[in-house]
Amino acid sequence: MCGIVGVVSHQPVNQLLYDALLLLQHRGQDAAGIATNHSSMFSMHKANGLVRDVFRTRNMRSLQGNSGIGHCRYPTAGSSSEEEAQPFYVNAPFGITLAHNGNLTNWEQLKQEMFKNDRRHINTDSDSEVLLNVLAHEIHQATTGLVLDPEAIFKAVTVLNRRVKGGYAAVAQIAGVGLLAFRDPHGIRPLCLGINETEQGAEYLIASESVALEGMGFRFVRDIAPGEAVFIDADKQLHSQQCADNASLNPCVFEFVYLARPDSVIDGASVYATRLKMGEYLAEKIRRELPEGGIDVVMPIPDSSRPAAIQLALALNIEYREGFIKNRYIGRTFIMPGQAARKKSVRQKLNAIPSEFKDKVVLLVDDSIVRGTTSREIVQMAREAGAKKVIFASAAPPVIYPNVYGIDMPTRDELIAYGRTTEEVCREITADYLVYQDIDDLKQAIADVNPALTNFEASCFDGVYVTGDVSQDYLDRLEYARHHPKAAAPEDTPRSQLNLNLAATEA
Repeated sequence: MCGIVGVVSHQPVNQLLYDALLLLQHRGQDAAGIATNHSSMFSMHKANGLVRDVFRTRNMRSLQGNSGIGHCRYPTAGSSSEEEAQPFYVNAPFGITLAHNGNLTNWEQLKQEMFKNDRRHINTDSDSEVLLNVLAHEIHQATTGLVLDPEAIFKAVTVLNRRVKGGYAAVAQIAGVGLLAFRDPHGIRPLCLGINETEQGAEYLIASESVALEGMGFRFVRDIAPGEAVFIDADKQLHSQQCADNASLNPCVFEFVYLARPDSVIDGASVYATRLKMGEYLAEKIRRELPEGGIDVVMPIPDSSRPAAIQLALALNIEYREGFIKNRYIGRTFIMPGQAARKKSVRQKLNAIPSEFKDKVVLLVDDSIVRGTTSREIVQMAREAGAKKVIFASAAPPVIYPNVYGIDMPTRDELIAYGRTTEEVCREITADYLVYQDIDDLKQAIADVNPALTNFEASCFDGVYVTGDVSQDYLDRLEYARHHPKAAAPEDTPRSQLNLNLAATEA
């Protein structure tokens, strides 16, 4: 769930990259970085913190050049060190910087291959550094002499797509050569292309979400296709090529549920419109399950659930009210590292208006329920504010499987819905009644907005991993490593010795 941006311009790009990262700040609040290219030299600055805190005037002045890439990160388990802030840099061949959104499912295997076969040293535990080194190695293999042309670059990305598994969208800068962007063959993580026509010629911006293009005055051109690579050379000429054998579009449904900004368009579907549709389908289910009605007011849990709550209230002909006021200077709780930090921040982030709750049956609408910590605190806040009864509705289905493609849901025991019925989850969050969206309705809500979308990456809801390489043993090792960060489970560790007491998922 990181945000990435790459730009090629006729003017210095440091301010443009900074402003674009601000527009993508919702995708990651843990660290930020920018790398620019001036002639054959790179300038880079990165650190932990929000974009506005990482970059000072002296840092911005040092970021010279008319092309560059930027990154804002949210941390997954074990990746909050400043050394793992992006972009990453490797000096051979040519000199390459890279920023990456997603997660590689075979990064540990690739890391071993990099050392044993390719003689490349990986300095961190970041899969993004692994991805950079795979790209660098394949560019070296595809290049003859000192000239690097688009054909060689696309050949390198083609081999990379065969070696690398998982979800990834990346922007990379090759010193003095150009800007490269590519997306995984399954199209899990988003990436789009924009253009700005100037008197000097075309400028290009590539970003995780369309909002970053429009906010910077670039015209949205198209989404980068699954398996496609786009290269903008030193003369600002754009080249593109399909670099995957069997590419298929499977966008991550959680982008539409929560991750993306509502004013973005991802793979031809307006995020805002899909959330409205989620509200419509959720209203139909509530009508079926609670035919007697009795709900006095519908309230969103700010901000992601607001479109769904508005449409749900309209469909049910129930009054819509804003009962919680959000402190906008507190980060998104889902992407905060650690359960304690998330729990503490809920009451700092939200404050209830007692007059809107007093003696009312309240229907609270949230975009999803992941760990349940936030939901439980909010239900209790509603009761303390005077609610007579609290009904909780989730615009997404139960999250019961780990996500391995770039969202921080790696262990089943952290997911409140894992191994529990809806009624049991309802009791855990202390609500009077709980309604989840159906998985088919969630997918249909997105397809209604763009009928061309027929396949989705929805593994955290349905347990189907589209890359085909995620086994039960893989999930067990992932969870063991999460619970024992100092000593990850070896490849041959029997499942019985993992001592995780985890039931098999029904993938």
